[in-house]
Amino acid sequence: QVQLAESGGGSVQTGGSLRLSCAAYGYTYMITCMAWFRQAPGKEREGFAAIYTGGDKRDTDYADSVKGRFTIYQDNTKNTLYLQMNSLKPEDTAMYYCAARSGSYCGRFLQYEYRYWGQGTQVTVSS
Repeated sequence: QVQLAESGGGSVQTGGSLRLSCAAYGYTYMITCMAWFRQAPGKEREGFAAIYTGGDKRDTDYADSVKGRFTIYQDNTKNTLYLQMNSLKPEDTAMYYCAARSGSYCGRFLQYEYRYWGQGTQVTVSS
């Protein structure tokens, strides 16, 4: 069993920054991919950042919508996943979810491939 818990959401103005955290508990050694998804009202849940945690290289992938603004990374213990968000825009407003799974090819951002999910944390960006 794996449990995930996001934190760090909140309200910021356009251009501001936030750092989200995702704490992982349980059999985390089974996890090889972790990712961030988000869902805005009336829209489908979309993945936008992923990291391969099954090796030391920790390759990352980003959707074009966040590339250059967001950074996904882990601490050295691999127990906490982070998302550094800079230059936030109103269109970034959404519920943000941490997700994890085994396997590889994390950069596909496929929701159905992720078995473990956090409860979500709200990010609101105002003008």
